[in-house]
Amino acid sequence: MERYDDEIIVCRCEEITAGEIRQAIREGARDVTGVKRRVRAGMGLCQGRTCEKLVQQILCSELGLRPNQVGASSPRPPVRPIAFGELADGEVV
Repeated sequence: MERYDDEIIVCRCEEITAGEIRQAIREGARDVTGVKRRVRAGMGLCQGRTCEKLVQQILCSELGLRPNQVGASSPRPPVRPIAFGELADGEVV
């Protein structure tokens, strides 16, 4: 499996590097959600759609696990759907 240099940006939205992800693993992250909680990889605009696979690869490489063992990020839907019109008017119903 390919090893990414520590300076390589893995999460473009949050500008998280491979080195920061490895540090999160050293600090106890054992799955994608654990990395996300420690360094915010996957919390940006794309919600992990561009970086989650890379985070999984780094976890697998560092921990000697298979992708199904490191899981995927759990989606976080909004608490309550809101119409764009409500945002534009500044009123919440």
